[in-house]
Amino acid sequence: MRLIVIGFGVVAQSFAKLLLSRSAELYSEHGIKPRIVACVDKGGCAISPAGLNLQRLLEAKKSKGTVAFYDKAGSKFDPMQIIENVDAEVVLEATPTNLEGGEPGMTHIISAMRTGKNIISVNKGPLALAFPSLMELANYNGVMFRFSGTVGGGTPILEFAKRCLKGDRITSFRGILNGTTNYILSKMEEGLTYDSALDDAKQKGYAEAIPSLDTDGYDAAAKLVIMANWIMGMKVTMKDVDRRGISDVKLSDVKKAKQNNSAIKLIAACNNKRLDVKPTEVPKIDPICVNGTLNAVSFSSEHSGQQTIIGRGAGGIETASAILRDLIEIRDHVFEHSN
Repeated sequence: MRLIVIGFGVVAQSFAKLLLSRSAELYSEHGIKPRIVACVDKGGCAISPAGLNLQRLLEAKKSKGTVAFYDKAGSKFDPMQIIENVDAEVVLEATPTNLEGGEPGMTHIISAMRTGKNIISVNKGPLALAFPSLMELANYNGVMFRFSGTVGGGTPILEFAKRCLKGDRITSFRGILNGTTNYILSKMEEGLTYDSALDDAKQKGYAEAIPSLDTDGYDAAAKLVIMANWIMGMKVTMKDVDRRGISDVKLSDVKKAKQNNSAIKLIAACNNKRLDVKPTEVPKIDPICVNGTLNAVSFSSEHSGQQTIIGRGAGGIETASAILRDLIEIRDHVFEHSN
């Protein structure tokens, strides 16, 4: 399968490394030979219809800061022209998340769909802002649109709900969808103030220099929207979420919860078609009461009761494994429909 990769940050580079290390296994076990035929980042692009040399691509990025130096200095590029004109079965959209307008990811995804290419996105922005219309567009153009890596990183939260509970009806779900805020709250439980815990998260690389995307609950809200649409069949966007972050949580609140044998967690919940993200006191015996950067989601279903899935919610190689799952699913779908 031929892939166009738009955005070559940590996740896309991890995906390239995964392809390098597992190419023989992917072919023997899944009958798939992924080839990246075009790769675009902020500095330029690299294109090879026969497939780019991934080691060389990674070295160009590492040594020069852009894939433009794969062949010669400063290749001129237009991502839209590449998406529209380079022959490929799949476009991987891996540009940074923008929750205000969804760009440039939104335009990349729409362009790929209109040219009949399947899409894998690890970019939450377009999905959080326009999930219902993007799914309609994918169906209209007869392409697959997959996004496992947008929720839970490598932990298969979306697949678990969609496939493992098939035949049952999920009535609600709630959980911790943001590892950064969970780390901060865990540190506060150890006695750090909010500001000290936030500084610690920045030093560890868990929080961005401007951490409001996480601490104000936007990231958790975006993931909640994706889950509500995909799992519950809702038609919602970010504006439908009642959102409150953790910046007002005080050390006294955390200590009080601890006395109740509970912990304060940023909980994203979908219940009775209502979407909430807010700091919530959670009993220690509740399976979603996990610490550090872990994510955890409990699904309540009509017949099988409550099921909880726990795992790491972020990380380059973890999210790259989710991309690979999506790619294998697309390959199986294409193969089935071509026979």
